[in-house]
Amino acid sequence: MNIDPSQGNAAAFLHRYDGLAERLPGATIPAVRALRDAAAGTLRAGGLPSRRVEAWRYTDLAPMLRAEFREALTAVDGAVAMPVPRADRRAVFVDGRFRADLSSLDGLVAASLAEVIETVAGRLNTVASASQPMVTLNTLLFEDGLVLEVPEGVDAGRLELLSVASGETASTVHPRHLVRLGRGARLVLLETALSTAGARHLHNPVFEIEVAPEAKLTHVRVQRESASAYHLAHLGVRVEEGGTYDGFVLNAGGRISRSETHLALLGPRAAAHLNGAQLVAEGQLADMTTALDHAAPNCASRQTVKTVLAGRSRGVFQGKILVRREAQKTDGYQMNQALLLSEEAEIDSKPQLEIYADDVKCSHGATAGALDADSLFYLRARGIPADTARSMLVRAFLQEAVEVVEDEPARDALEEAVSAWWDQHGGVA
Repeated sequence: MNIDPSQGNAAAFLHRYDGLAERLPGATIPAVRALRDAAAGTLRAGGLPSRRVEAWRYTDLAPMLRAEFREALTAVDGAVAMPVPRADRRAVFVDGRFRADLSSLDGLVAASLAEVIETVAGRLNTVASASQPMVTLNTLLFEDGLVLEVPEGVDAGRLELLSVASGETASTVHPRHLVRLGRGARLVLLETALSTAGARHLHNPVFEIEVAPEAKLTHVRVQRESASAYHLAHLGVRVEEGGTYDGFVLNAGGRISRSETHLALLGPRAAAHLNGAQLVAEGQLADMTTALDHAAPNCASRQTVKTVLAGRSRGVFQGKILVRREAQKTDGYQMNQALLLSEEAEIDSKPQLEIYADDVKCSHGATAGALDADSLFYLRARGIPADTARSMLVRAFLQEAVEVVEDEPARDALEEAVSAWWDQHGGVA
């Protein structure tokens, strides 16, 4: 492989693009090709972020950039182990490609991006920020994704979006998902990312989400990929007047995982919930970064993020609330709490408020500490084994974050992931 070192830390990805450009979806569509070529130019000029970039100062991508990935150039058509369904309808992506044989989209206005790219080309990069480096990388190499429309006034129920890495190749996948809810529409989107044990891959999904006036999207994301994987997700969300985005993210896997959300409240009475939890074990780094833009009056936002760290692990929380001058009567709340189960664990927390309006109610905070010794002693004194007592306290710590998820199947998925993580890592914390 002849890689030009002058292209910096993005050289391998640019080399891959040079070889795949004519085979990628939309190669013959001028608007799509222009987007990809612009992304290539951006990466050639600036590369991928290092810790010298303020937004990435706590998250070092060097291990990922040293890894050797190959493209999974052909779709995996054979049998793939699927978890028990949590919804009647399911969209399944294996190694970044839509699997119609494993999916059921009956009654939904939904399709594979690769199949309908000509009709949706104008929507790419209209919500997600093209200035974000992982969005730029996704734009360069995306091959597929889910395009979903919920028409005005329709309650679409629950849809499970499942992304599976087969582990057959050390590949990179860059799905681009476009989700749009019409006025007054409703949808519960339960997203799960899984991979086989030991699978080494880069999963770099980008969501572009539009919530129309009075619509509500409940979006629960569960990331349970292998400890050898890299998961770097970016969500761009726009919420119009009276609309609600109710989001929850659980990071419970990956060597390096980062969930980055940029959300704008664009009309009066719009609301956003950006809650989440991170479970981080030996040798892992989990980063939750959010930027919430209050751009209209009488809007509310809530964010509670809890992080549990075991062994030599590292957690990151960066949350910014921007309140613009016209966003009077804003009600914003942000809290980050970390529970360190090891003296070698580390948390970097950076909550921020930037307020230009004068009639607002905003607060933020961050705490970090170990398990409460008195509570642990209380449980042990009543005959509860040490591991069970620790598990009870950790679950109690997480409960405040998880219990805000109203959808029962989604909440069950979160609780299952928490149990699986504790079974694997609780005893060696």
